[in-house]
Amino acid sequence: MSGGGMWGGARWRMLVVIVLLAVAGGAGWLWHDLDRFSRTPLQVQAAGSSIDIAKGSGFKQIVAQLRGQGLSDAPPLYWRALAERMQVAGKLHAGEYALPPGITPRALLQDMASGRVLQHDFTIVDGWTFAELRAALDKAGKLQHLTTGMDNAALMQRIGAPGEAPEGRFLPETYAYVKGDSDLDLLRRAHAAMRRTLDALWPGRDGDLPLATPYDALILASIVEKETGRADERKRIAGVFVRRLENHMLLQTDPSVIYGMGASYAGNIRRSDLTTDTPYNTYTRAGLPPTPIALPGKPAIEAALHPAQGSELYFVARGDGTHVFASTLAEHNHNVACYQLKRCQR
Repeated sequence: MSGGGMWGGARWRMLVVIVLLAVAGGAGWLWHDLDRFSRTPLQVQAAGSSIDIAKGSGFKQIVAQLRGQGLSDAPPLYWRALAERMQVAGKLHAGEYALPPGITPRALLQDMASGRVLQHDFTIVDGWTFAELRAALDKAGKLQHLTTGMDNAALMQRIGAPGEAPEGRFLPETYAYVKGDSDLDLLRRAHAAMRRTLDALWPGRDGDLPLATPYDALILASIVEKETGRADERKRIAGVFVRRLENHMLLQTDPSVIYGMGASYAGNIRRSDLTTDTPYNTYTRAGLPPTPIALPGKPAIEAALHPAQGSELYFVARGDGTHVFASTLAEHNHNVACYQLKRCQR
């Protein structure tokens, strides 16, 4: 009996060892498989994909959404185990997250735990008019469109700039935003950026400029912006306009005339347009126009505040994006005949 008991005890211990080994082996396999799952790219269908986690979503809902979008067919238990191992199970944030090809479950959970939501870019282009800016904003995706149907005065009121004319007041650059931001949010930032830029640049302006206020500089910069897109010409063109202001000459800048024509401009400026008076017709009215005529970039503002020295009072387009400058009317008339009327004298 004692021998049988010893044998029975040995068999029992052996069984326990086998079970423990099986459990350990199974746990090891599960751990290995979980590690494989954490490093296996999700099934992203196309570049530019994203997932939008709604506010209030719990962990089960998030996993269900991942599976529902076909990103993963792994059991929910794997997602839970991975999140627990990463200590992020209760720390996932709502928002829109990028799904670049190759992203893994581990990387996605880390993004969600860090709140690293997808950012979109909106670029305000140097030289756009405010109307063009509004049209582009209306087409921007993932942005709340709160300004639709709002007139300019109401819009400026909403961004905290009541009574301001909007033209020229928004700094051209690229602004990042996330889903849920509004067009008003973006406009507030661009408006504040322009104000900061003017506040920073105005005190360092050249002395004795015929510009009484930062707003005058903004107006002049908008004209420079529309006259040339070439960095090597901005200060030279600004110098021409500054000297014309100093000499009480009409600015005679076509872009301002075109701006004043509004919707009636059909692509060509006629002689009659130059004699038809509007507040922006710099052939019929002296000084700067009443507002900017576009959104000038920082380089154009710097050019207006630091114009090139010289004697040039005129310039005319060559037709290749550059301009030819002149100090006398006779020289200018020759340049007009040569480059615009194609009557160059060899």
